Amino acid sequence: MRSFSFFLVVIMTFVYSSSIFAQKIEFDNPIAEQRADPWVYKGDDGTYYLIATVPEYDRIVIRKARSINGLKDAEEKTVWRKHETGVMASHIWAPELHRIDGKWYIYFAAGESGDIWNIRMYALSNEADDALEGEWKEEGRIMTEHDSFSLDATTFEHNGKHYMIWAQNVLDEGHGTGLVLSEMKDPTTLTGKEVVITKPEYSWEKVKYNVNEGPAVIKRDGRIFVSYSASATNHNYCLGLLWIDEDADLLDEKNWQKSPGPVFYSNPDFKRYGPGHNSFTVAQDGETVVMIYHARDYKEIEGEALNDPNRATRARVVAWTKSGFPDFMQKQDD
Repeated sequence: MRSFSFFLVVIMTFVYSSSIFAQKIEFDNPIAEQRADPWVYKGDDGTYYLIATVPEYDRIVIRKARSINGLKDAEEKTVWRKHETGVMASHIWAPELHRIDGKWYIYFAAGESGDIWNIRMYALSNEADDALEGEWKEEGRIMTEHDSFSLDATTFEHNGKHYMIWAQNVLDEGHGTGLVLSEMKDPTTLTGKEVVITKPEYSWEKVKYNVNEGPAVIKRDGRIFVSYSASATNHNYCLGLLWIDEDADLLDEKNWQKSPGPVFYSNPDFKRYGPGHNSFTVAQDGETVVMIYHARDYKEIEGEALNDPNRATRARVVAWTKSGFPDFMQKQDD
């Protein structure tokens, strides 16, 4: 009869091996070439959907696969195109795909034909089970309290309520964006007060432009974290981090805390420049948090950065510190 210690060794070996296996999740980066502001949504059936900004800024595309790596070679479908004139006719930016109460929603930003920088937030909806099927209906503009440059809407649920966070020109002076939070009455309507939870204040948030944008939400161990992007979209682009206790009042700006330095930034060792505008999803194991983001593989850009098409979608596992904070800079081969 084998001893208890033998079985203990077997069990510990299995646990250790499982842990190592979980840490060795690898991605075939880049997941998608020339796809910026990437958002990956994992459906209840395990299907991964990728939606992102195309460099022509003229349409919304989606691809799906059974794995994150599978998105690399997945067929892409155009589900909506910009208007020829009027609103939603220019700068189709940063679409996000969400499933709310059994219905698909895409939130995106768009400019007008007469003023391409008059950018506001809009929504589409679809009742099909598969986001690549059915008909996408225009739900119109997401109306905000202040009528100003706004984009990068994301939404999340907490304690039975839905909230939206977006970037908007709410600065007292000059141009730039802060992040605004509001509760939602329904998937396309804000309700109640709109609270500015961060504005650019540190030097790394104000390189060339005063920018806080591209919020993404992740909840873990009693905290709600919001990553966001800062500065110009060249090699200075980087991520900052906000957090709040999950039991605190989300609509009290004093409850939000902010990292004094960037938490994810250019790394020449990996030829990763200007990483940002991320989203979060979960690996196929159902537990490991994965960050999806864009970056270029070169530093020098000719002309305006927004005209450079080579921001590519990439993926990496999110590590966690002993104090329960995400560690985005842990060394990985991505």
